[in-house]
Amino acid sequence: MTPAEFTAALRTLRIWSGLTYRQLEDKATAHADALPASTIATTLGRVTLPREGFVDAYTRACGLGTEEVRQWLETRRHIAAGETLANNDARDDDPHPPTVGAPAPASLPRWRRAAGLLGAAVLGIAGTLGVSSLSRDASTPAALPEMPVTGLRMLAVGSWAQIHPARTPELCITEGRDRTGQYPTAIAVQRFCTDAALPQVFLEPLGKDTVQIQWHHPKYGIGCLTVLSEGPRLDLLEPRDDCADHDRAQQFHIERFGPPVTTHFRIRPVITGRCLSLRHQDTQDGAEVVQGRCSGATDQDFMIELTPPPKVAAGHTPSAR
Repeated sequence: MTPAEFTAALRTLRIWSGLTYRQLEDKATAHADALPASTIATTLGRVTLPREGFVDAYTRACGLGTEEVRQWLETRRHIAAGETLANNDARDDDPHPPTVGAPAPASLPRWRRAAGLLGAAVLGIAGTLGVSSLSRDASTPAALPEMPVTGLRMLAVGSWAQIHPARTPELCITEGRDRTGQYPTAIAVQRFCTDAALPQVFLEPLGKDTVQIQWHHPKYGIGCLTVLSEGPRLDLLEPRDDCADHDRAQQFHIERFGPPVTTHFRIRPVITGRCLSLRHQDTQDGAEVVQGRCSGATDQDFMIELTPPPKVAAGHTPSAR
């Protein structure tokens, strides 16, 4: 009945589809729709009613058929009408409310029947899931846990965040360059948060206590932090365009670190089981994030701050790299 409930149902639909944001973008492109992955993540992270064009492209990308897409669009229109009519609801006192179970009269505003359509759509998802999940790879979870990361109140669909070294919370993990000059492209460094507005960080759950760390940029699209394993870039982290849920170099295990009363975490690349830290335990602005032996040192202690979804200017469509 509300925009927040509708958006929550869209998030459930994505989890049911088993598709990443990048895969949904590719599916939409195949349907001749423009649906950037960054737009999907931002829209699903909000509680406002998505645009009709987004719902159309998104539901088709998730794999729904023409009739199912129509139901979602119709429900969205009812809720949109309800937002307008609700302002006048106090003046619309009906002394003869309809009997429970009786057919809705033709004059009843359509938005009051939106819950039935949305419920049918969600039940359709559940019914389809019960069948299609039988043919999926057994290693693919049907749904993510309610709290994907222990001790962090993330959404099941993922959350926007800032990652801070605990010993220098005024710094944020963001984009920078290798100070040695040996590796010329963008890597993960620590910088003052006031200088780290872009890229925006999104944590997408891949399983219990395991996430993909995405960087969303209005110009370059989405890059997924990837552990590098050879040459002058050894142990650095680079945002790569080829995001893939199955790439273990892009998977990070988040675990509580320190006393239980704190919300500090240790971040461990799944591919090596080592720990993220700062090169030479440096506390300076621009110090490179690297992976190394898990030592329990203070430079391996991070705080994760969940943040509101970023604002997207009307009509703005981020482009992919």
